[in-house]
Amino acid sequence: MIKRRYMVYDVFADGKLAGNPLAVVLDSEGLDTAAMQRIAGEFNLSETVFVGAPEKPAHSARIRIFTPRVELPFAGHPTVGTAVAIAETRAPEGIGVPEILVLEEGVGPVRCAVSRGKDPSFAEFDLPCLPEKVAFDVVQEAVAAALDLGPHEIGFENHRVGAWSAGVPYVTVPVRGLPAAAKARMDIDAWVKLAPRAGHLVAAPYIYCRETIGHEASFHARMLAPHEGIPEDPATGSAAAAFAGAVMLFDAPTDGSTPILIEQGIEMGRPSKIRLELDVERGKLAAARIGGHAVKVAEGTLFV
Repeated sequence: MIKRRYMVYDVFADGKLAGNPLAVVLDSEGLDTAAMQRIAGEFNLSETVFVGAPEKPAHSARIRIFTPRVELPFAGHPTVGTAVAIAETRAPEGIGVPEILVLEEGVGPVRCAVSRGKDPSFAEFDLPCLPEKVAFDVVQEAVAAALDLGPHEIGFENHRVGAWSAGVPYVTVPVRGLPAAAKARMDIDAWVKLAPRAGHLVAAPYIYCRETIGHEASFHARMLAPHEGIPEDPATGSAAAAFAGAVMLFDAPTDGSTPILIEQGIEMGRPSKIRLELDVERGKLAAARIGGHAVKVAEGTLFV
């Protein structure tokens, strides 16, 4: 029997019992893919991370990310939470200058900066790849029906349904306001038939509106993925990364750095705040970062 230390962090929140919970298994040596998937099912959180030795010595760790049903090549809240977990494990009392880590993920190396002080630790990572359009023959009526919405509730201003990926595909679904966002429900069979795919992943809907609950937020969002064993996700960094493509297309931010705060998880009672920052040069997205706080809420030992 091998003892493996694990921790649970609430990510994209600056307090406990909010944000998106993440399990981080610190020692994955000897675990095959099937075992990792079963353990992720045991935790039954939106994602579980398994930390292993990096392939390149200059990097901090190699991580694998699993939902209760599938492995992901990249995800935002596991990246933020794992970076904080590694930094806090290495130096429990460390504060001051941000620590730079490089995590090897399915999409490639991801550079992270962890800041620690009096407040909960904050981690920010560079997008490993910028958002790209995903081929999708949009039928607004079909998207609306699959989400139990009326066609008139889809779209606002110049924002229209699209599909984007920055490592994981999503269908970005703009809705008229908070009431429409709150009432959305997925018909799994209908959604799986119409949504685009990337390998074994069916693009999940990322529902958003300009109307927000928090005055500091720029967008309100929900992400539904019951087809992946996640009825609803409290905070989705990989979706925010894909969403950057929609922001660039529809809002056309000016050159320079544009910070965007996204609120999510409010309908679930798990309020989350995701910071998305876009670097625009000559009208095009040159780089982007996603950041958020992470707070440890539990730790223990796996006997597997």
